Amino acid sequence: MFAHTALRIQPAAWLLATAILLLLGGCDGEAAKQPTTLERVQKEGVLRVITRNSPATYFQDRSGETGFEYELVKRFADNLGVELKIETADNLDDLFARLNRTDGPVLAAAGLVASDGRKAQAKFSQPYLEVTPQVIYRKGEPRPSRPDDLLGKRIMVLKGSSHAEQLAQLKASQPELKYEESSDVEVVDLLRMVDEGQIDLTVVDSNELAMNQVYFPNVRVAFDFGDARNLGWALAPGSDDSLLSEVNHFLALVAENGSLQRLKDRYYGHVDVLGYVGAYTFAQHLQQRLPRYEQNFKQAADKHKVDWRLLAAIGYQESIWQPDATSKTGVRGLMMLTQGTAQAMGVVNRLDARQSILGGAKYFALIHTGLTEDMSEPDRTWFALAAYNIGIAHLADARKLAEAEGLNPNKWLDVQKMLPRLAQKQWYSKTRYGYARGGETVHFVRNIRRYYDILNWVTQPQLEGTQVAESGIHIPGINRTIPKEESSQL
Repeated sequence: MFAHTALRIQPAAWLLATAILLLLGGCDGEAAKQPTTLERVQKEGVLRVITRNSPATYFQDRSGETGFEYELVKRFADNLGVELKIETADNLDDLFARLNRTDGPVLAAAGLVASDGRKAQAKFSQPYLEVTPQVIYRKGEPRPSRPDDLLGKRIMVLKGSSHAEQLAQLKASQPELKYEESSDVEVVDLLRMVDEGQIDLTVVDSNELAMNQVYFPNVRVAFDFGDARNLGWALAPGSDDSLLSEVNHFLALVAENGSLQRLKDRYYGHVDVLGYVGAYTFAQHLQQRLPRYEQNFKQAADKHKVDWRLLAAIGYQESIWQPDATSKTGVRGLMMLTQGTAQAMGVVNRLDARQSILGGAKYFALIHTGLTEDMSEPDRTWFALAAYNIGIAHLADARKLAEAEGLNPNKWLDVQKMLPRLAQKQWYSKTRYGYARGGETVHFVRNIRRYYDILNWVTQPQLEGTQVAESGIHIPGINRTIPKEESSQL
């Protein structure tokens, strides 16, 4: 009897064991079907990336979205065949916190040094840019030459930055060292504060200094604060390695095919020197270059009801009347049109001077007409010039800042005071469109007004018929003598 029972139980136990194994096997199969991070990105068709709103990472200008990190990660998204969705962090702590959220972005592309402290917060890709941390001081002040010279100085760095880590390590051996970490500023703010003497020193990476130093004439490098280090993209530490592997493959590819180096050269390889180059040089260019394009300016001005001398002044500020000029962001031609603007204005070849001038005139006229009706001249023209440079969206931000300060948003003298604030985090963080080089726009408008004044002066009809002095300025069809002492003061 017992033997018979045993024979009956044995198959039942076998069936139970088999069911359990099948059930477990089914669970394993389901687990295996869970998509990897890369598969999830490809299925959703969107790459969510978090970055910083700063010149070296991501910002919007008249060309649209730009910045070294933005352009590089956009190429990565294109390589994956997905849409790029950019998010900006308020500060570095916020960036890492959002990266580590289960519903957060999958990648941080924000000029991040893969320091020891950060490796506990994220997984880093292979390096794509080598930078050197540098101590920055103000010209005219005693130059620090070693870490000991930091004692007793007013120092500020970004909160949560690798530079804050470095200073913390130094403080361990130099307890007297004092410094402030701030989450309310960006690198451009720190450089400005040194430039204006609000702080004595800061620490920034060499690439960010190279990009911004031209705007801060008083900042100087004191010394390198340690060895060169590498920037990398960051991923959440708990994620699988599928996306990381794809990132590393992409970075190796762009390094090999030269596109990474070309991007580095565009942003960090040279300083953009277009701008006010001196009135004497302007006088030379009036004689040597303007005659080639004067009729183009006049024809475009007549077609779009714009003063030809204003168009010529814009063209000089943009390209120094060079039809093949190209900026680091890909803006091209005598009037420096973006690809999108050129297409919208019907320009087929941006390097054709006639087309560029016609396109620039049409674009300026559209901006000028599109401004609010309660804006009168000459302010309307100065605002149109500002929008030509910085874009209508950032100009609207500056006008709102002016209004909030009790100033007149329709007066250029008031709004130009607000434009530099678009490069200061405490202000641009409150605006709709974020960071912009507003100070550059103020210089842009100021330079054009000066060139325009000179062009008006030397093209007065009543001045025709006078012999041209060797030291004078000549406009085709217009003869005007400028005494040597006046010419030297232009």
